[in-house]
Parts: sequence; structure tokens; C-alpha cells
Amino acid sequence: MFADTDEVVARKFRQIAHSGLTPVLCVGETLTERDSGRAFDAVARQLRAVEQTCEGFSHQVVAYEPVWAIGTGQAATPAIAQNMHAKIRDHIDHGAFGNGEDVRILYGGSVKANNAEELIQQKDIDGFLVGGASLDLDEFQNICEAVKN
Repeated sequence: MFADTDEVVARKFRQIAHSGLTPVLCVGETLTERDSGRAFDAVARQLRAVEQTCEGFSHQVVAYEPVWAIGTGQAATPAIAQNMHAKIRDHIDHGAFGNGEDVRILYGGSVKANNAEELIQQKDIDGFLVGGASLDLDEFQNICEAVKN
């Protein structure tokens, strides 16, 4: 929307981290990238941009937000989300900076009350970045209940 390149996002991430705040790096692929089998390549490119600019991801937050799910009502299946989260954690583990266990990895692609419980049960999904559903008190409360349980 704002035509931010990976490098611009990385610089913003660094500035936020250096200010003492906790940045949330949102990464994700387009539908074309997913359909062509390049979903993780797109996400890895975004992660590498931050790795090249910053001291790493330790104690930071990464949110997987598949671009194809934003505002569409579509959501990644729990298996798709878990697979991407595991790959992100593995990428951080094997990078120059960071320990994947020190990084909270959130899912943010159309989280709703009807998919929150199954998503949060996935091993590598640490929580949610809730968008539109946060504007509906009942919906948001039901998401919170699913996470709590």
C-alpha cells in the first residue's frame, strides 16, 4: 500500500528496536507466490532484509500475515500456518542472529473465533495479530477465550 521495500521495512524495524520499543515484523506472501511454490522464498527474503540491517530477532516479534488472506476473509489452514511458522523459526535458528525460541511468532491472516482454537493449538503459533475481528467485541472476546482455553 505504501510501497515500502524490504529494505525500508528493515530500517523501520531497526529504528523501532533501537528506540526501546518492540517492533512487530509482518511477513507474508502474495497469492501468486504461494501458488507458484515460492511462499517461503518471499518470507525468507523479508527476514533476510531485517537480518542484514539489525542485530537480529532475539526477543522480537514476527507476525506471519499471508498477503492473500488480508481483508479477504480467507485464512491459511492450520497446517499451512504451522508449516510457515516452523520454517520462520528454523530460518531464525540457522541465521547469524537469534534463537527461534526467543522470538514470538504470531499468526495474523484473518483470525476469527471459528479458526482461533485450531490455529493456537499449532506448535509454532505463539499468538495472534488480530485485525478486523478486533473491532467486534463479541468476536474478539471469543478469540481470547479460544486462546485462553
